[in-house]
Amino acid sequence: MDTTTKSTGIGDPTGAAARTVDHATSGAHKAIDKASDAARPAVDRLATGAHQAVDKIAGAATQAAATLDLKSEQIMDAQSRLTETCRDYVRDNPVTSLGIAVAAGFLLSRLLSSR
Repeated sequence: MDTTTKSTGIGDPTGAAARTVDHATSGAHKAIDKASDAARPAVDRLATGAHQAVDKIAGAATQAAATLDLKSEQIMDAQSRLTETCRDYVRDNPVTSLGIAVAAGFLLSRLLSSR
């Protein structure tokens, strides 16, 4: 008999503890692998859904940017037309335009003056 068996009177307790730890570690690894395998499809679905959401948002943002560009051009065109119309009116009616400007200035000064 070896010295361990003689001192304890039973089999090698160190070897049994090591086997128990190895068995528990192996079981934990298997459980982790099983949980990981089970979670993988859910994570893949979640990632796919997130990618689709980002694509939808990007599409909406692109469409909004295009609409904003179009509206900006329309506003600039309207401003140009209004400016040209005002110039034509001032050229055709200089005295009336001067009267309108004086009246507008008087009204603004009355509204903005602090009494």
